[in-house]
Amino acid sequence: MPRRTAVPPRSRAAVLAALTVTALLATGSPATAAPAADPMNRAFAQAAEEYGVPRDLLAAVGYGETHFDGHAGRPSQAGGYGVMHLVSNPVNRSLEQAAALTGESAAKLRRDTAANILGGAALLRSHADALGLDRAERGDIDAWYPAVARYSGARDATAALYADTVYTFLAEGLRTTLPGGERVTVTSRPVSPEKGALAAAGATAMSPDYPPALWVPANSANYTKGRSATVDKVVVHVTQGSYAGTISWFQNPASEVSAHYVVRSSDGQTTQMVRDSDTAWHARSANASSLGIEHEGWVDNPSWFTDPMYRSSAALTKHLCDRYGIPKDRAHIIGHSEAPGNDHTDPGVHWNWDYYMQLVGGDTGGGGGSDGLTFTSYTTQQYGSTGPQVTAIQRLLTTQGYEPGAADGEFGPATKSAAQAFQQARGLTADGIVGPKTWTALLSAGTTPPLSQGSSGDAVKRLQRSLTAALGSTVSADGGFGPATDTAVRSYQSTRGLTVDGSVGTVTWAALQAGR
Repeated sequence: MPRRTAVPPRSRAAVLAALTVTALLATGSPATAAPAADPMNRAFAQAAEEYGVPRDLLAAVGYGETHFDGHAGRPSQAGGYGVMHLVSNPVNRSLEQAAALTGESAAKLRRDTAANILGGAALLRSHADALGLDRAERGDIDAWYPAVARYSGARDATAALYADTVYTFLAEGLRTTLPGGERVTVTSRPVSPEKGALAAAGATAMSPDYPPALWVPANSANYTKGRSATVDKVVVHVTQGSYAGTISWFQNPASEVSAHYVVRSSDGQTTQMVRDSDTAWHARSANASSLGIEHEGWVDNPSWFTDPMYRSSAALTKHLCDRYGIPKDRAHIIGHSEAPGNDHTDPGVHWNWDYYMQLVGGDTGGGGGSDGLTFTSYTTQQYGSTGPQVTAIQRLLTTQGYEPGAADGEFGPATKSAAQAFQQARGLTADGIVGPKTWTALLSAGTTPPLSQGSSGDAVKRLQRSLTAALGSTVSADGGFGPATDTAVRSYQSTRGLTVDGSVGTVTWAALQAGR
């Protein structure tokens, strides 16, 4: 079967015109030109059309890599450039590959955002072609999972972590405003990625030192076995790159760097890479006496420092302090910039030390309901409604890429329109009234990890909220899958004609996300 090859630069104008019709297949929505005042949106739309890549997939990859911040051509820790993080290091040469595919110079790909996005699209398409994806498969966003994994430049579990993050953004949606005021949006949708051989490659091994974390070991060339000093401090770092990219970099023997733990921005997922008893290479003179925690993001962009990241990292730091007798104060919990003999600036001025230390000290900011999304019951909300549940609806719609207006607790025309768009995407009656079915779909939207008794975390809390809405009776949203949640799951499965096993897999998640 013939496969599409990279398009020569001088033929792009003709191709853009010819591909207007096929953009519907690639993106799942009609092709519309972005306004001239929206250069980032225009770049994503044109690159998606030119290379037959779903626009939202391309945007989700870019957001996962850089939050759409090209950092003025400066490289990441792993040698990646631009919004799409085109990499040039001894192991990953995606920058050079993009130059060959597009005909653009490496210098332009590093600094020009539109060219960089075009290069990212060309790389994704080349991976799809190498995998043999035909035209129909390229129109199915779920079929791109292996191509996204290859884009990471990583292998096996790390590549799966990378692709899982991208599909999390597709499942949950995203909405971000760039410094110049341009808004870039990806609307949420149910996803069921076709993982193929990568289905068995996920990082399922648990940390040997900290059970809530995953275990993906760093390359043995990047740390020292054992310790030459007593551990007496925790060092806070910022990766200057993505979560999966940092994990991959620590697995690269050429990097000569590592940390004990890496924390993801979006949800606080944590991966351990060096045993606590070994010496990671992260803080020069402080290596022998410290434990290093890397946080996904860039020091100059506060959007990476999310509440889930702070809470997850603080729980880890509290655990380390308790286990190793480290005082919970700023003399012993320090930034990379504060370690003796270091010239780094992380975690930078945007890191909220007061909040972080409050969390480490055990104050988690209140119990159930303080998150603004958890209620003992979810009542029908519609045009003209007001109050905290309307605010919750507006927040949920916003995070999933819809446009309800300000989260002001006023159910006005914009909120109704956004609710209708969400309902239409989920196959619900698009009347703009948020009743039990729409509440259930809204609260459960996002990733669909398998859950059962003993599971914990934000996905469990999301499950518990959606069960409260679906069943009409309160399920405590404490994030712990205990006997009460098991009973609620079985009740839901029984009343919806599902297999009653108490485990939440793809079928139960699909029913919840469809508002059943």
